[in-house]
Amino acid sequence: MARKTKAETNETILKLMDIARRHFTEYGYADTVLEQIVLEANLTRGAVYHHFRSKKELFRSVLESVQREVAQRIEQDASTSEDVWEQLYLGCRAFVMAAIEDSSKRIMLIDGPAILGWNVWREMDETHSMSLLRGQLQLMQEQGYLKDASVDAMTHFLSGALNEASLWLAHAEARPNALEEAMRTLALFLEGIRRQE
Repeated sequence: MARKTKAETNETILKLMDIARRHFTEYGYADTVLEQIVLEANLTRGAVYHHFRSKKELFRSVLESVQREVAQRIEQDASTSEDVWEQLYLGCRAFVMAAIEDSSKRIMLIDGPAILGWNVWREMDETHSMSLLRGQLQLMQEQGYLKDASVDAMTHFLSGALNEASLWLAHAEARPNALEEAMRTLALFLEGIRRQE
């Protein structure tokens, strides 16, 4: 039998991750059955284990993919403005909006930290969303827009607030004004770090 090309291998991996993401989203990590993913992907269990050693490793890859998508949304939304303050607000808002979408909230906010642990989850967050936040704050501090404070501390404070707000919103479906309240609070928080002319 001919060996698969790199493109075919990548296509198989993407197909597996796409199916897995739907299962992790719908059923959660605990109730996702690897055999169902194997069946839906029309592959053998051995073929799946060739790419991912376990369900946990498959989940980790899916979470990494979700984190990358969220970071792309942040960059995309922030780039719609030329104003650095609006870029910061739009980027923060994009993080929250992407994190609470059905296709990411369970994987990113609930199962991610629980299954992989906070250290792994935070490393991923730092690599993707938090690095964008740090870069924006660094730029703004260099240009004199921020009050005199550590960029590192501001990054962690703001990132922690965004993560906590996202978790709150993910469980606040019954509260009609929660998103509006969160965005108004975000704007107030950002105003608090602005250097006054």
